[in-house]
Amino acid sequence: MFTPPAAYTLVATDLDGTLLRPDDTVSPRSRAALARAASAGARHLIVTGRSVPGIRALLTDLGYDGLVVCGQGAQLYDAGTARMLSSVTLDRELADTALGKIEAEVGQVFAAVDQDGTDGRTLTEPGYLMPHRSLPAQRAGHRQELWAAPVVKVLIRHPELTDDELASAARSAVGDLASVTMAGPGTVELAPYGVDKGTGVSRAAEMLDRDPAGALAFGDMPNDLPMFRLCGHSVAMGNAHAELRAEADEITLSNEEDGVASVLERLFG
Repeated sequence: MFTPPAAYTLVATDLDGTLLRPDDTVSPRSRAALARAASAGARHLIVTGRSVPGIRALLTDLGYDGLVVCGQGAQLYDAGTARMLSSVTLDRELADTALGKIEAEVGQVFAAVDQDGTDGRTLTEPGYLMPHRSLPAQRAGHRQELWAAPVVKVLIRHPELTDDELASAARSAVGDLASVTMAGPGTVELAPYGVDKGTGVSRAAEMLDRDPAGALAFGDMPNDLPMFRLCGHSVAMGNAHAELRAEADEITLSNEEDGVASVLERLFG
């Protein structure tokens, strides 16, 4: 059913696999569609699993100066003032314990962490391969070096299990030690328990004086589910994970085909 554009006051978009094309760019068509939505009164809210250091250059390229939900909802960042507004860290002892419980179930995993802060580093232990080559990372000598500074999330990979299998096993093993989500190919993550994109969007919407019930949400992976369940209308990309497609209100074209722009053009004219 068509909903008048006036009903949508917030446009929440994931980045990887959603707003970003495979080459990490935002197309001119998508930029124009977002500008059209803004001219109709809808605020754009970027909601990403990436931590702040991994998106600052992209925000500059976009000319984006609004709020950003980062780190699977753990960080709320103001791009206009380059200031971290809030951040929730993952207790490092609990994180280490969680990894031990996962390995007791599935054997050795390889881990990386995103450190807290606007200049936090991504550290990887030996054997961990970054799933996204454009994101900078530094190699740690051994796992204990991962806990040298506060972290917002832990990324894990398994040499044999699929992402779905690893996420399911990790969720069962860690219980309430951490929230487990799948954010992309090769990207299973542990975040502070109870923190997700839904809680992040809720905080941001309150600061923007927007009702999430009047929000459009775009995503492609299971980590977008909490945001979909919060927002008034959810749109899965054509390339989205089956779990997300099953819960979406509608499915658009893929990120390579400017699926976000396609929906915005229809709704905002």
